[in-house]
Amino acid sequence: MKNSVLTILCLAVLAGLTAQFCVKPPDYPLEPVIEFKSVSTTVMRQKAIPTTDPDSVTVTFSYTDGDGDLGYPDDDPTTSVFFRDERDQFASERKLPFVDPQGAGNGISGEISVVLPTTCCIHVDPVEGTKTACELVPINTDTLRYVITIRDRAGHMSNEIRTSPIVLICKQ
Repeated sequence: MKNSVLTILCLAVLAGLTAQFCVKPPDYPLEPVIEFKSVSTTVMRQKAIPTTDPDSVTVTFSYTDGDGDLGYPDDDPTTSVFFRDERDQFASERKLPFVDPQGAGNGISGEISVVLPTTCCIHVDPVEGTKTACELVPINTDTLRYVITIRDRAGHMSNEIRTSPIVLICKQ
Protein backbone atom coordinates (compact mmCIF):
# COMPACT_ATOMS: atom_id res chain seq x y z
CA MET A 1 0.00 0.00 0.00
CA LYS A 2 2.77 2.38 0.97
CA ASN A 3 4.67 1.62 -2.29
CA SER A 4 1.60 2.29 -4.47
CA VAL A 5 1.02 5.70 -2.83
CA LEU A 6 4.69 6.56 -3.34
CA THR A 7 4.50 5.41 -6.96
CA ILE A 8 1.41 7.52 -7.63
CA LEU A 9 3.03 10.54 -5.98
CA CYS A 10 6.20 10.12 -8.06
CA LEU A 11 4.16 9.79 -11.26
CA ALA A 12 2.18 12.94 -10.42
CA VAL A 13 5.37 14.94 -9.82
CA LEU A 14 6.91 13.58 -13.02
CA ALA A 15 3.77 14.47 -15.00
CA GLY A 16 3.80 17.98 -13.58
CA LEU A 17 7.44 18.50 -14.48
CA THR A 18 6.88 17.12 -17.98
CA ALA A 19 3.92 19.45 -18.55
CA GLN A 20 6.00 22.41 -17.39
CA PHE A 21 8.58 21.81 -20.12
CA CYS A 22 5.95 21.26 -22.82
CA VAL A 23 4.62 24.80 -22.53
CA LYS A 24 5.20 26.55 -25.85
CA PRO A 25 6.82 30.00 -25.64
CA PRO A 26 4.79 32.88 -27.07
CA ASP A 27 5.00 33.34 -30.83
CA TYR A 28 5.17 37.13 -31.25
CA PRO A 29 5.91 38.76 -34.61
CA LEU A 30 9.33 40.41 -35.08
CA GLU A 31 7.68 43.83 -35.35
CA PRO A 32 6.57 45.35 -32.06
CA VAL A 33 2.82 45.26 -31.52
CA ILE A 34 1.26 47.80 -29.18
CA GLU A 35 -2.22 48.15 -27.69
CA PHE A 36 -3.65 51.22 -25.99
CA LYS A 37 -4.55 50.64 -22.33
CA SER A 38 -5.35 53.95 -20.62
CA VAL A 39 -4.76 57.63 -19.97
CA SER A 40 -4.46 58.88 -16.41
CA THR A 41 -6.88 61.73 -16.99
CA THR A 42 -9.37 62.73 -19.65
CA VAL A 43 -9.21 66.46 -18.82
CA MET A 44 -6.15 68.74 -18.69
CA ARG A 45 -5.56 72.45 -18.49
CA GLN A 46 -3.72 73.83 -21.49
CA LYS A 47 -0.18 75.13 -21.12
CA ALA A 48 -0.25 78.50 -19.35
CA ILE A 49 2.19 81.33 -19.87
CA PRO A 50 4.06 81.48 -17.59
CA THR A 51 3.72 77.83 -16.63
CA THR A 52 3.17 77.91 -12.89
CA ASP A 53 1.24 74.68 -12.45
CA PRO A 54 1.86 72.46 -15.48
CA ASP A 55 -0.57 69.67 -16.17
CA SER A 56 0.30 66.26 -17.64
CA VAL A 57 -1.18 62.95 -18.69
CA THR A 58 0.24 59.45 -18.28
CA VAL A 59 -0.38 57.24 -21.31
CA THR A 60 -0.15 53.47 -20.78
CA PHE A 61 0.06 50.87 -23.53
CA SER A 62 1.07 47.22 -23.75
CA TYR A 63 3.67 45.78 -26.12
CA THR A 64 4.95 42.52 -27.54
CA ASP A 65 8.11 42.05 -29.60
CA GLY A 66 9.18 38.71 -31.08
CA ASP A 67 12.90 39.36 -31.24
CA GLY A 68 13.00 41.10 -27.85
CA ASP A 69 15.00 44.12 -28.93
CA LEU A 70 13.17 47.09 -27.44
CA GLY A 71 14.82 50.12 -25.90
CA TYR A 72 18.37 51.35 -25.73
CA PRO A 73 21.02 51.40 -23.00
CA ASP A 74 21.24 54.52 -20.83
CA ASP A 75 24.28 55.86 -22.70
CA ASP A 76 22.53 55.67 -26.12
CA PRO A 77 20.38 58.74 -26.91
CA THR A 78 18.29 57.00 -29.59
CA THR A 79 14.55 57.60 -29.28
CA SER A 80 12.11 54.83 -29.99
CA VAL A 81 8.61 55.85 -28.91
CA PHE A 82 6.80 58.47 -30.96
CA PHE A 83 3.75 60.55 -30.01
CA ARG A 84 1.89 62.62 -32.60
CA ASP A 85 -0.90 65.09 -31.81
CA GLU A 86 -3.72 64.32 -34.28
CA ARG A 87 -4.83 67.95 -34.36
CA ASP A 88 -1.73 69.43 -35.95
CA GLN A 89 0.57 66.42 -36.49
CA PHE A 90 3.12 67.85 -34.01
CA ALA A 91 5.34 64.96 -32.96
CA SER A 92 7.46 64.30 -29.91
CA GLU A 93 9.84 61.46 -29.20
CA ARG A 94 10.86 59.63 -26.08
CA LYS A 95 13.47 57.03 -25.30
CA LEU A 96 12.38 53.57 -24.22
CA PRO A 97 14.55 52.05 -21.51
CA PHE A 98 16.46 48.91 -22.43
CA VAL A 99 14.27 45.82 -22.00
CA ASP A 100 16.07 42.60 -21.09
CA PRO A 101 15.02 39.60 -23.22
CA GLN A 102 12.85 37.15 -21.28
CA GLY A 103 13.53 33.43 -21.54
CA ALA A 104 14.96 31.33 -24.35
CA GLY A 105 12.67 32.57 -27.13
CA ASN A 106 13.60 36.24 -26.60
CA GLY A 107 10.01 37.33 -27.21
CA ILE A 108 9.01 40.01 -24.73
CA SER A 109 5.80 41.60 -23.54
CA GLY A 110 4.80 44.14 -20.95
CA GLU A 111 3.38 47.61 -20.37
CA ILE A 112 4.88 51.06 -20.87
CA SER A 113 3.70 54.26 -19.19
CA VAL A 114 4.89 57.65 -20.45
CA VAL A 115 4.16 61.04 -18.89
CA LEU A 116 3.35 63.73 -21.46
CA PRO A 117 3.15 67.40 -20.54
CA THR A 118 0.09 69.43 -21.38
CA THR A 119 -0.14 71.25 -24.68
CA CYS A 120 -1.98 74.23 -26.11
CA CYS A 121 -5.51 74.46 -27.40
CA ILE A 122 -5.68 74.92 -31.17
CA HIS A 123 -8.45 76.65 -33.10
CA VAL A 124 -8.78 76.97 -36.86
CA ASP A 125 -11.16 79.70 -38.00
CA PRO A 126 -13.72 77.94 -40.22
CA VAL A 127 -14.10 80.97 -42.51
CA GLU A 128 -10.57 82.36 -42.85
CA GLY A 129 -8.64 79.14 -42.14
CA THR A 130 -6.29 80.94 -39.76
CA LYS A 131 -4.94 79.01 -36.82
CA THR A 132 -4.61 80.33 -33.27
CA ALA A 133 -3.18 78.57 -30.28
CA CYS A 134 -2.85 78.81 -26.51
CA GLU A 135 -4.28 81.90 -24.85
CA LEU A 136 -5.46 83.40 -28.16
CA VAL A 137 -8.05 80.72 -28.93
CA PRO A 138 -11.68 81.86 -28.87
CA ILE A 139 -12.90 78.50 -27.54
CA ASN A 140 -13.32 77.17 -24.01
CA THR A 141 -12.24 73.57 -24.66
CA ASP A 142 -10.36 71.57 -27.26
CA THR A 143 -9.99 67.81 -27.68
CA LEU A 144 -6.84 65.95 -28.63
CA ARG A 145 -5.77 62.37 -29.23
CA TYR A 146 -2.24 61.10 -29.46
CA VAL A 147 -1.13 58.64 -32.15
CA ILE A 148 1.64 56.38 -30.81
CA THR A 149 4.18 54.08 -32.48
CA ILE A 150 7.38 52.43 -31.26
CA ARG A 151 10.51 51.20 -33.05
CA ASP A 152 12.78 48.35 -31.95
CA ARG A 153 16.56 48.25 -32.29
CA ALA A 154 16.31 46.38 -35.61
CA GLY A 155 14.28 49.29 -37.02
CA HIS A 156 10.94 47.46 -37.07
CA MET A 157 8.05 49.90 -36.58
CA SER A 158 4.97 48.92 -34.58
CA ASN A 159 1.37 49.43 -35.49
CA GLU A 160 -0.21 52.81 -34.68
CA ILE A 161 -2.53 53.22 -31.72
CA ARG A 162 -4.63 56.18 -30.61
CA THR A 163 -5.37 57.34 -27.12
CA SER A 164 -8.87 58.01 -25.96
CA PRO A 165 -9.91 61.68 -26.31
CA ILE A 166 -8.37 64.16 -23.87
CA VAL A 167 -10.22 67.43 -23.29
CA LEU A 168 -8.07 70.53 -22.91
CA ILE A 169 -9.48 73.40 -20.88
CA CYS A 170 -8.54 76.53 -22.85
CA LYS A 171 -9.97 79.24 -20.63
CA GLN A 172 -9.90 79.23 -16.84
